[in-house]
Amino acid sequence: MSVKIKKGEALASLSLTPMIDMVFNLLIFFLVATRFAEEERELEVNLPDASEARPLVAQPRELFINIDRQGRYFVTGRMVSLDQLEEICRRSVASNPGRASAVIRADRDCRWQPIVAAINLCKKAGFREYRVTTREPPRPIGSQTKPPTP
Repeated sequence: MSVKIKKGEALASLSLTPMIDMVFNLLIFFLVATRFAEEERELEVNLPDASEARPLVAQPRELFINIDRQGRYFVTGRMVSLDQLEEICRRSVASNPGRASAVIRADRDCRWQPIVAAINLCKKAGFREYRVTTREPPRPIGSQTKPPTP
């Protein structure tokens, strides 16, 4: 016994509304998730200049510690105390053993004591890799990137 399918009726019963809803939900999710990823670099910190600086490429397992001009600590956009920062560092290392790294972004007009305290906390928490970021100084117009050869 053969089954006859009417092609016009099969396509008419297929509803695209749930699929369109899912596409919009995914779009909203990725827009929001991308915004949170950029939040770490939005704190206005005037980074010091260094001639060998390279653009920062964030890895997913990096903990960003921002230090403003007054020496206050910020993690994930909220201000934290030194004790809270220590606990955050310990949790970060515990959740990513052997692979966790910290990026310390300090304002160039900040005193060194908060930076040294953050480095000390990174060592104490067990980070294998931590670094203080800088930015490359702006080059004068017309300057060459390589020294001229004689």
